[in-house]
Amino acid sequence: MKINTNSKIPAPEVQMDGVHKVRMKILIGPEDGSGNIIMRHFFVAPGGNTPLHNHNYEHVIKVEKGRGIAVDEHGNEHVVEEGQSLFVKAGDRHQFRNPYESDFEFLCIIPNPANL
Repeated sequence: MKINTNSKIPAPEVQMDGVHKVRMKILIGPEDGSGNIIMRHFFVAPGGNTPLHNHNYEHVIKVEKGRGIAVDEHGNEHVVEEGQSLFVKAGDRHQFRNPYESDFEFLCIIPNPANL
């Protein structure tokens, strides 16, 4: 068993096209011995966003703090907030934005893309 202290894990800025004011921690991943799944913690600052993108794998999301906008595969915008969870099917385009005044945080659990 591997137990991490989340507050000790760094949360660097995400560096990729279409990302603005987003940091991410890898809470559990390959460095912890997890070959199949990765659990990430995203922090979207006010005015920030992830890119509008898709993946060839499904993933689950749990809103941890605050609220944000989830854009679905049809371009519909949904306000999501703490206490809600989302499922994104493989191939579905999606985006997360934070037009609000406080941080929007969520966990995102994915299969390890190296195994796909």
